Amino acid sequence: MTSSRRGLARIPRAAFVFIAALALLAALAIGGWRHTAYRADYDFDTIRAAHASSDARLLDRHGRVVHELRVDPYGRRLEWTPLGSISPALVEAIVAAEDRRFFDHRGVDWRAAFAAAAAWFTGRERGGASTISMQLAALLDGRIRAPGQRDLDHKWLQMRAAMALEDVLDKREVLEAYLNLVTFRGELQGVAAAALGLFDKDAAALTSAESAILAALVRGPNADASRVARRACGVARRVDETVQCAGIEARVAAAFNRGANLRQRVAEAPHVARRLLHGASRHVTSTLDGDVQSAANRALREAVAGLKGRNVRDGAVLVADTATGEVLAYVGNTGGNPDTYYVDGVQAPRQAGSTLKPFLYGLAIEQRRLTAASLLNDSPVSLSTPTGAYVPQNYDNRFRGFLSVRTALAGSVNVPAVRTLMLTGVDDFADRLRTAGFSHVTESGEFYGYSLALGSAEVSLWQLVAAYRALARGGAYWPLTLAPRGSEPASVSVMQDGAAFIVADILADRGARAATFGLDNVLELPFPASVKTGTSKDMRDNWCIGFSHRFTVGVWVGNFDGEPMRDVSGVSGAAPVWARIMRELHRSDPAVPSRPPAGVESIEVDFDGLEPSRPEWFLDGTGTRRVMSLPARADAPRIVYPGDGMIMAVDADIPPGHQRVFFEMSPAVDHQWRLNGERVDGARGWTPVPGVHALELVDAGGTVVDHVRFTVRGG
Repeated sequence: MTSSRRGLARIPRAAFVFIAALALLAALAIGGWRHTAYRADYDFDTIRAAHASSDARLLDRHGRVVHELRVDPYGRRLEWTPLGSISPALVEAIVAAEDRRFFDHRGVDWRAAFAAAAAWFTGRERGGASTISMQLAALLDGRIRAPGQRDLDHKWLQMRAAMALEDVLDKREVLEAYLNLVTFRGELQGVAAAALGLFDKDAAALTSAESAILAALVRGPNADASRVARRACGVARRVDETVQCAGIEARVAAAFNRGANLRQRVAEAPHVARRLLHGASRHVTSTLDGDVQSAANRALREAVAGLKGRNVRDGAVLVADTATGEVLAYVGNTGGNPDTYYVDGVQAPRQAGSTLKPFLYGLAIEQRRLTAASLLNDSPVSLSTPTGAYVPQNYDNRFRGFLSVRTALAGSVNVPAVRTLMLTGVDDFADRLRTAGFSHVTESGEFYGYSLALGSAEVSLWQLVAAYRALARGGAYWPLTLAPRGSEPASVSVMQDGAAFIVADILADRGARAATFGLDNVLELPFPASVKTGTSKDMRDNWCIGFSHRFTVGVWVGNFDGEPMRDVSGVSGAAPVWARIMRELHRSDPAVPSRPPAGVESIEVDFDGLEPSRPEWFLDGTGTRRVMSLPARADAPRIVYPGDGMIMAVDADIPPGHQRVFFEMSPAVDHQWRLNGERVDGARGWTPVPGVHALELVDAGGTVVDHVRFTVRGG
């Protein structure tokens, strides 16, 4: 021992402490002139209001949380927890570990400060006498918690801040703020995150042992398990001397094995959360209905699990309010495959299959080329196209002869749909689809050809539900929305209301659907609903879209990587999910049939034995009371040249008078040619004129037996 130390040893202990205290006060006074006044620029309400969870919360239309999404990468915090919702055992442990005289001082524990000064003066190890209030001041003020600031000047500032803090906060408020702001382990900030991350429970349910562990972590958030266990045992014994440390050690080991990770408490709508939760807002209200979202999630997961043996791994569901366009459920995928967790099946473009047929027939009815009672020939057809012959086939490779439009659409028969597209024109149909919101239909009709009738274009579930909702609303279209809007937006008419009503009526016709699907099928519901299924080429996509007066529901199942399914039909894939959700939606809200708009009339039609007589809906002026079919003949004359949809060009180097187009039919019979409504002599040839032209082959009685549309370019 040096002479100075020997001299100090001869000073009585009481005098020594007094001298040390004077030295501390002198040092603090010397440094304190720089901080003559410290003012707390906050009160308890300000502190609490500034606290933000690291997870943003997506709320449904009723204010219920449907999804939580982390948006802060720097720490994990949950909602502010009132002191009354925190276990008293944790409060007791924190006070015992960090500030035993917390309730007796006004921000600074001078006894602890003097003892710390004496220890420092004599060179002994001792804590810094930092109170809970001083630690809270450091958490609130960046100047105080600056790294490396541990000199007396900094300590004086911390003391002044703690005293100023207790001038505006009472003891309970100090404790509540401290427990919500302090870091416990890793990135877990605040008692709510620590309790959930380490022990998977709420802060109110913390036991004495768990509270001691959290109190021990305040001093060393990143300490190893053995060190935390030793300190936690010491904290626990300050509270209760009879505590056995073995149980605490086991609890520390179990908590550390969890990895201090916060589980998602609510995860019902991840894709909507990623679309809406951005920016500074931590709480966003959506149009979703939590009950509908949960039901849709459950129905899709269970259905896809049941289809696993048919090579179905993925699916998506979208539910919208038919009246407003507000989305009530948005399920981007089943959530069961981590490799596709972020893939959004609602927005992904896929081949449409037969889901576009209602818009094709609606166009033909609106153009007054067809009625719901018109007959279409379901027989083999080979169409000339710029890339070769196109020979459409039905799903079951059968042909049924003449069918009414109602039976063809309700039964989703392919060949009649292609014949309908020949009537409307491919370009007009592509334009109609774009008007109806199918933004992926970007090419001309020539690009898609006749396969557009069978869904060769790509669409999304979002687009299909929006377009079918327009059918339910008499052709009035406006976009779907996930965020509440104050008023009804301006609509666009995508189909005449009478045509939309007739198409919707066909899609709701159980009898017409039975010709293909049978009377007992999954699409049969105990209330009125219009529905259409669809399956894309090679069985890669399976759809079911339909609506009632209240809800429009769309379902897709398949595989995100495009791998084909096995033996999945229109009624075994997406349809059961659709039917289950529709039944759930209308469990307490009975569906009602739609009313016909003005300009639509019902007429009893006799189909001459081809189909049962029935009342049929017609646009005014298009009705008939009897429909008869002509016998289909294999050798019936047809137009061979030009092919339907063909594009030809005028040669600018040849004088116009020397250019001719000769129309051909097979077999050659005594029929007439009619071009754009005017009779022409096909034998003499026709001088091509740029534009789109309609060519008809007419028999002696004036009946059109075949027709094509072709385009002439140049000039």
